[in-house]
Amino acid sequence: MPGKARSVVEQHTEEESGAEERPGVREVSVPAVMRAAAMLRLLSNAPLPLGVNQIARELDIIPSTCLHILRALAAEGLVAVDLATKRYRLGLEILNLAKVALRGSISDQAQPYLDEIVRKYMVTAFAVSISEPEHYIVTAKSNSPHAIRLQVDLGSRFPALVSATGRCVAAYSNLPPRSLKPRFERLRWHRAPDFEEWLAQAAQVRETGYAVDDGNYINGIFIVASPILGPEGEFRHAIVAVCIREGWSAASLRELSETVRASAARVAEGLRLSVALS
Repeated sequence: MPGKARSVVEQHTEEESGAEERPGVREVSVPAVMRAAAMLRLLSNAPLPLGVNQIARELDIIPSTCLHILRALAAEGLVAVDLATKRYRLGLEILNLAKVALRGSISDQAQPYLDEIVRKYMVTAFAVSISEPEHYIVTAKSNSPHAIRLQVDLGSRFPALVSATGRCVAAYSNLPPRSLKPRFERLRWHRAPDFEEWLAQAAQVRETGYAVDDGNYINGIFIVASPILGPEGEFRHAIVAVCIREGWSAASLRELSETVRASAARVAEGLRLSVALS
């Protein structure tokens, strides 16, 4: 998206004036690659190794096709098979790829700041990155020392528009409200905000540098996220802090939010990216 990213409010105004949505980038579909990626995601979320028929059934793939793809992935070390049970799990080559992907990335840049946020506020802090248009993924984390905390694992995937991070994504999206609304309505919340209210909160991100979710996504949980932008003003990453809402004053939550915003700015500087608000 060339130039400065447009705010949700500006997009809303454009839609009301009858402007048409910009044509999207042409997508190229390669079925075998898409099926292989779906298998890897399925195996990553499965608590136990899976058999061919179960994988084929879950992904609606012909079993013989499923087996051919699994054998190709196994030959590359991306999946492993137990010859006794004929069940598949992720292969260790995934670790090598992940290490390369994270090297010099936001994971390295963000970790010291996440640790500092946790040390100072005793919260859970993590970094997320857009992994695909519909999701973001946890790429670094620092856990609260408290026994009661929100568990977030590296590699966890979330719908792109959910929680505080989702408001940041919407703030720097080039999609008009009519395209955002059906995606918003598919999200699962403890207490979903009104769509117009959510749009207004997303627009405020460009003024404050962060977004908050105060019990909407998870009951009793406060979440603050500050976006890091790409060279064309698109959402790339976010620094996020999560805490149990009880016991925090409004002033303390503002202080935490400002610290998250400042941390995102320092991480962006290290990545040679931007946190520009307009």
